[in-house]
Amino acid sequence: MNQQELTVLNVGQNLDDLMNLDPRGYGVCRILYKGARDYTGKPLTVNAAEQLIKTVKKDDLVYIITGFVLLPFKKAEMDGIVGSMLLARALVKAFEAKPVIVCPVDNLKAVENLAYIMGLHLTDDLDYLKTMPLTMGVKTYTKDHAEAEAEADKLIAKHLPSAVIAVEAPGRNAKGVAHNATGLDVTEIEAKSDVLFAKLQQKGVLNIAIGDLGNEIGMSAIKDHILRYIPYAREGACRCGCEGGILAATAADHIVTATTSDWGAYGIIAALAYLLDNIDVAVTPELEREALVTASRSGMIDMYGWLIPAVDGFNAAINVGIAGLMYETVKSALSLKQTCATWFEKVLELGFYQGK
Repeated sequence: MNQQELTVLNVGQNLDDLMNLDPRGYGVCRILYKGARDYTGKPLTVNAAEQLIKTVKKDDLVYIITGFVLLPFKKAEMDGIVGSMLLARALVKAFEAKPVIVCPVDNLKAVENLAYIMGLHLTDDLDYLKTMPLTMGVKTYTKDHAEAEAEADKLIAKHLPSAVIAVEAPGRNAKGVAHNATGLDVTEIEAKSDVLFAKLQQKGVLNIAIGDLGNEIGMSAIKDHILRYIPYAREGACRCGCEGGILAATAADHIVTATTSDWGAYGIIAALAYLLDNIDVAVTPELEREALVTASRSGMIDMYGWLIPAVDGFNAAINVGIAGLMYETVKSALSLKQTCATWFEKVLELGFYQGK
């Protein structure tokens, strides 16, 4: 192991730890993280960022699937959309890629308003997107299961992306039922975008899924772990009568788990900033705050239904703090490479990190 490898390991672990801070104290994020870390074998943030760096090139399409609609309001939640839009910005900054948000119609107003905050132009014409700089795309996805396959096939046939990332997107269980966090059936109100994710995975497209419970696209990658330790996940444990449990049936090749899915997206963004030596890719506290407020004013709701700039019950101060700490972590690691070189040599000589 050399200095760069040691820094990547520890910066990645810092970001993983930050995205799994547990203000509630009930430990679900740490349960998920144990399973995901064992599955991935390295810091989750670094793994996802490395996969994107290896794969995504200038002008490549990258689909970002998001949008969870909540009962009883039947409105889309904050978690997912803010992280997805910031991730879209990062992909443009990092690779000059062409990100496309794939979401239910419920998210469309927020996507339109947040595009301004990201400094990006927005279009639903993917042919036009390919010709334009500083532009991102948006595609609304059907809630009708009967139309989902044809819609996916049509999109893929004309516009195959180099990567797909699901961020807090509902995934149906093995019986075709989507659930909310407490095990109720929300199939009717959710976009069937898990069909698109699965078809892209079958075509060999790089796929990454971000979740914070197990009912999101991709989380069956750690199926046995979730079934054992997460409430409502086991067959018969959900509250809707389907007897299938809340675990999404799709199993992504690469997963990121966090206290909120947005924090997982911020972690990937920060890892990209470090690995590319480009702090401009990362999320500043100021940008995070403005994005939260804009999403809230666009009708996105907190997990508990409040029309306030909060994510999963965590207020703006916590979200801005997480984003800010990630930003400063990367900034410090980038700026202190030479200053701390002697210390790295001494640490490596003593062998603690051998084999890690």
